[in-house]
Amino acid sequence: MLNKLERKFGKYALPHLMSYLIGGYIIGYVLILFQRVTGWEFLGLMTLDPYMIIHHFQIWRIITWVLIPPQDSLLFAIIMMFFYWQLGNVLEQTWGTFRFNLYIFGGIFFTVIAAFILYGVLSLLNGAPVIGLSGLFSTYYINMSIFLAFAVCYPDMQVMLYFLIPIKMKWMAIVYAALVAYSALVSGWVARAAILASLLNFLIFFLMTRNYRRIDPRERARQARWRAAASGGFNQQRDIYQQATVRDVPKPENKPYRHKCAICGRTDVSNPELEFRYCSKCNGNYEYCNEHLFTHPHVK
Repeated sequence: MLNKLERKFGKYALPHLMSYLIGGYIIGYVLILFQRVTGWEFLGLMTLDPYMIIHHFQIWRIITWVLIPPQDSLLFAIIMMFFYWQLGNVLEQTWGTFRFNLYIFGGIFFTVIAAFILYGVLSLLNGAPVIGLSGLFSTYYINMSIFLAFAVCYPDMQVMLYFLIPIKMKWMAIVYAALVAYSALVSGWVARAAILASLLNFLIFFLMTRNYRRIDPRERARQARWRAAASGGFNQQRDIYQQATVRDVPKPENKPYRHKCAICGRTDVSNPELEFRYCSKCNGNYEYCNEHLFTHPHVK
């Protein structure tokens, strides 16, 4: 299904998506600073609150909650944005722009859908519309899904934790997964549903994608090496043929033959059993014998 979607909608994918997400976080931090200075409430109007969207038609909340950064500390915010910007760019190069777009927007979509489902279920159980679900939903676990995806693709890559401690991605992923599991365990089922919705894109991509091997970095590296080797062999053969072509082009004067192959140099005099034809795809009047007419590299 992913392959079909990529062939049909791949041209609409947004390249460098992490740059736009980090840019949205920067806007969010500017609004936080402006709110602290002026006292005006901005972030309260940006959260994902199904009650305000349905009953007060504040449709912009479906999008603006993505701008709210998950960290309040400026220092940790800078480290977080730089870290996830690197991870996201590497994943986009590994998977391709379309699949990375689908992964990120899938996490956002599942979170929005979960917010409305929870609102509907709690409202039915409560007998009245529920207010105050906006604090449950943020981009924290969507960023976590980026980290987990990178750790699955590059488990042995070593990073410097806090710029000091060298550690492999797989061990960091295990620690983060344990923290997420603990958070879901000690939280209520409403918070668990929010966590699950934010990480659902990770579960779909890595537990339900049959041909994950196609986007495995090791498989892509193997294909790249094969293409480089094949291209190098073809280029070498083409250079040999072009040199032979330049060397063996028949000169117009004093030709003891009528036809000559530009590859092997055989003529209608030396090999009368051969047939000779001109190639319509080569630039110039290049003639080939019937053994090289369909196998020679075209001269451009």
